[in-house]
Amino acid sequence: MKNIKEYNLDELQNELLSMGEKKYRAEQIFKWIYVDKVKEFDEMTNLSIELREKLKQNYTMCNFNILKKQESSDGTKKYLFDVLDGNAIETVLMQYHHGITICVSSQIGCKMGCKFCASTGIKFVRSLSCGEIVEQILAVEQDIGDKISNIVFMGIGEPFDNYDNVMKAIKVINNQKGLNIGARHISISTSGLVPMIYKFADEELQCTLSISLHATNDEKRSKMMPINNRYNIQELMKACKYYIEKTNKRISFEYALAKDNNDNLDDAKELVKLLKGMLCHVNLIPINKIENGEFTKSSNENIIRFRDYLNEKGIVATIRRELGADIDAACGQLRRKNLV
Repeated sequence: MKNIKEYNLDELQNELLSMGEKKYRAEQIFKWIYVDKVKEFDEMTNLSIELREKLKQNYTMCNFNILKKQESSDGTKKYLFDVLDGNAIETVLMQYHHGITICVSSQIGCKMGCKFCASTGIKFVRSLSCGEIVEQILAVEQDIGDKISNIVFMGIGEPFDNYDNVMKAIKVINNQKGLNIGARHISISTSGLVPMIYKFADEELQCTLSISLHATNDEKRSKMMPINNRYNIQELMKACKYYIEKTNKRISFEYALAKDNNDNLDDAKELVKLLKGMLCHVNLIPINKIENGEFTKSSNENIIRFRDYLNEKGIVATIRRELGADIDAACGQLRRKNLV
């Protein structure tokens, strides 16, 4: 059976019409799923018994099971979800002063092979559907009894390698009659799939685009991120400039600082040259040590020096707050541990 969460509102309206039902019923169903967060069709009490039976016969609600939940000393929660086909994914909830943020996965496994990311150790299985992406948010909201404020597509997988399903999920997340999370509260991170950056620019969405940069020359970046062998830094920067020109939105460049690799003053100087004149922000990430990983965290002194140099030269830079490291929920640490 089809997962009813695979449909945006327009598609669901067409489904209802094809069943001989009134179009407005789709809005009622949407409200039950995304506002009231019911888990069964029988809970949709303003629908006729006949319609509820039709829905049960033709659709599933696709409610994820929590296989494991861990809570960090800083309040971060990491969920291991059963996606109902024998596979599992990880989703992370983070508490900030500006609200609750959830980091969602877009794929089961990842093809990108970034050397500092634990997801590299996961065999790629498949991309998640729109409904499976959205269900992560619903499942967490149901568990905590509160509303998510911000969504970041920075979990397991490359979002732009699952472009269509991610864009479809955003429409559901953003819909005022759905989860009603504003586009400005949604961030999408890519390792640098250049054609998709152009495509995303043409969508003209208000979402934030984050680029995993991590190095300023092709030699270093290719060692850290194999995707650079396909789309080098020059091609990536050209696509980023197109995005900025098209959307007039700044890009957030993610830069994970690894000891004795990309964290010295010369690297900072090269980064200033690379980004000079661009509407951007640099998010410095203290790299997290992963099992069998070759990179280690830069010293706090180096990280602060790197940030200060960028700011002095007019490149706005901040250091990402580390959350959930004690439960392997920090940046780069997701890998579906304890899969059952």
